[in-house]
Amino acid sequence: MKTVLITGCSKGIGLETALAFGRAGYKVFATMRNPEKAPALARRATEESLDIVIRKMDVDSDDSVKRCAAAILEEQGFVDVLVNNAGIERHGSVEEMPIADFEAIMNTNYLGVLRCTKAFLPQMREHRKGCIINVASVSGHIANSPLGGYAASKHALEAISEALAQEVKPFNIKVAIVEPGIINTKMAQDIAVDGASIYPNSKRQAALFSAALKTPTPPSMVADKILEVTESDSWTLRYPVGPDAVPFIEWRGSMTDEQWVDWNAVSDEEWYASVERDFGMKLR
Repeated sequence: MKTVLITGCSKGIGLETALAFGRAGYKVFATMRNPEKAPALARRATEESLDIVIRKMDVDSDDSVKRCAAAILEEQGFVDVLVNNAGIERHGSVEEMPIADFEAIMNTNYLGVLRCTKAFLPQMREHRKGCIINVASVSGHIANSPLGGYAASKHALEAISEALAQEVKPFNIKVAIVEPGIINTKMAQDIAVDGASIYPNSKRQAALFSAALKTPTPPSMVADKILEVTESDSWTLRYPVGPDAVPFIEWRGSMTDEQWVDWNAVSDEEWYASVERDFGMKLR
């Protein structure tokens, strides 16, 4: 039986990914920061008789990752697949968002992936097999306010994943980046308007996310893609997921950097009109 370790399984994409792998016959080590506060996965695993073991692990902590990984490797001997899914979101303008929020985003979304990768990569390298899936985002290609801090963490994750893929392919270890668009998760639902901000971008992005979530894309779509990538023989590096993912990436790619800056700097009236014209979305 193949084994998989998945981070950030308390809800959303992580929870659905744990269920998808469990249903596919994997032994799943589903990790989360506070298992006692998130009983949903354990309940569903029991109802479906899935081989899902929930472990406490905080990807922000060196000690927590090392302890959890050591215990699993001692018990299991080998983990075939690592899914680095745990992530957080903070939003605000560069001027107004506290440094502590920037630090928290990078610690979880970037350094957390490195901690887990370093914990499980040596045994994959020694066995000359394995698969590492990093859950990034369309924001790994697109930077706009008020998601600058979040986008920075996902740009960093894209870059380190690309470098890692080069390093480990000679050892028959596959690295893939899954890039969700706007998915119906609590994180997406929490992109709220900051009425106190001196910048208009918070209101705009809240409207964009709200409109997208009226026809929601379920986190199970991302989970299914992660499982599909894991079991595929393909060594493709990047996998956008969701109906808006490729259009968003191509939209950004169609503009020069200067055009992108100018578009995001226009007045509210011009911005809303352009979104309606280009995407047919009435956000006002």
